[in-house]
This record gives sequence, structure tokens and C-alpha cells, in this order.
Amino acid sequence: MCDSVDVTTQAVLAKNDGLAASLRAELTRRRVSVVNLLSSPGSGKTELLGRVLARAVERGVPVAALTADLATENDAVRLARSGAPVKQLLTDGLCHLEARQLRGHVENWLPRDTALLFVENVGNLVCPAAYDLGESLRIVLMAVTEGEDKPLKYPTAFGSAHLVVLTKTDLAEPAGFDEAAFNAQVERVNPGVEIVRSCARTGEGVDVVLERVLAARDGAPVHRPPLAPHPHVHDHESAGGDAGHASALSAGRVS
Repeated sequence: MCDSVDVTTQAVLAKNDGLAASLRAELTRRRVSVVNLLSSPGSGKTELLGRVLARAVERGVPVAALTADLATENDAVRLARSGAPVKQLLTDGLCHLEARQLRGHVENWLPRDTALLFVENVGNLVCPAAYDLGESLRIVLMAVTEGEDKPLKYPTAFGSAHLVVLTKTDLAEPAGFDEAAFNAQVERVNPGVEIVRSCARTGEGVDVVLERVLAARDGAPVHRPPLAPHPHVHDHESAGGDAGHASALSAGRVS
């Protein structure tokens, strides 16, 4: 499922891009912003997302979350403690989410008043990076324990991010993490992208992440990554305006 891209895979990706564009247009009409969270397993994104959801609920933001895994509903249980509506999405062995899976949950589950939907993708920085989900914003997270060279190892993921979040910063010193080297490598694959430092344990970065997401939802300028997962449409402009565009990721997919 994560082998080199071939003709069949390209056809699957092209079909997904069409579904994603259609879903994006539908979500735009419904005034729903979707945030796609990508990371490796163990990055701490579930814990950080739970903190962000709780803060959004405190502020009265109509927020919901979908969390994807190959098995178990553990993450949905954890995220539901935030008070936000949460749904577990099991992929039946797939190492990534696809637009068709998200569409079914948007149609059959998403609360009608939702303004902001977080999608916690499967823990994997390879396949999920190639699949546009119809998101408004793509955030890639990485823990300091993973090594500062990860952006160069996974250029499609980091090169398609509208925002990069560095997690578990409280462990940077014991892990011997070289933050300057990490920042330089992110800049190399995605010039100009903002890097937010975060720690779910201390709360560092939680408000910043939420503020960036809300600003994008309200039409603030959004960073354009070199491998943009879609042509960005500022907050709910032209409901069907990007439905005819193919994903820019097709030019930058790697094996």
C-alpha cells in the first residue's frame, strides 16, 4: 500500500483528488474548515489535539474531530474528554485516509453547526502526505525525539504543510535535539513555513495552534507550501472555485 507510485496508484490518486475537490466545495458551502493533522506514530498529536479541542470548546467554537487508526477506538475516547464531538474512523488496514472515507462521515455524522473539523490522520508520514482530504489547512507535527533530519527524510509531508508543529519540546535537552538544524531543514523543504513549538504537558503552543487555525478559517493569509495539497481558497470564497483544480501534490509525490 505504500510502494513506489505506478500507473494504477496514479489513477487512484487522481480519483481521490477529484473527490477531495468536490468535498472541499461542499464543505466551503457549509462554512466548515477542515484541518488535516499528519505525523509519525508517537509524535504526541493526539494529546496536543485534545488540548486544542478543549480550548476551542471553552471559547465556544463549534468544533469536532475525526481520528483515524487501523484498529481500536482509544484515541476517540481520549479526545472526547475535551467535550467536543469526536468520531473514530477505522481504516481496515489502510495506512492513510482518503477523501471518500471522510466524505461518508461528513455526510452521516458531522454536526450541522460545525465550523471547524480536525482530522487526525493515521500515524504515518509517507502515504497520508499524498492524499488530499479536501482540507483547508494541513499541519505536520514532529516530536523532538524523532531527530532533526526528519524533514529531509519526508519532504512530501513537510513540503506540503501550511504549518509545522514541533512537539514534546520539554524533552529537547535530554534528547539532544538540535533545534537550529531542524529549523534549517524545514526551511529547505518548505521556505517560509511557520514552526510552532508545543508541549501538551505544559500547554506550550496550544493557544498558538488554535489561533493560527481560527485565523485561517476567518480568511487570514495562509502560507503556500511548495507542494500545496490544494489551491488555497480564502475562507469560504467562491464555494465551487477550486472544484476543478487538480491537487498540486501530484507534482511532488514520492515513493
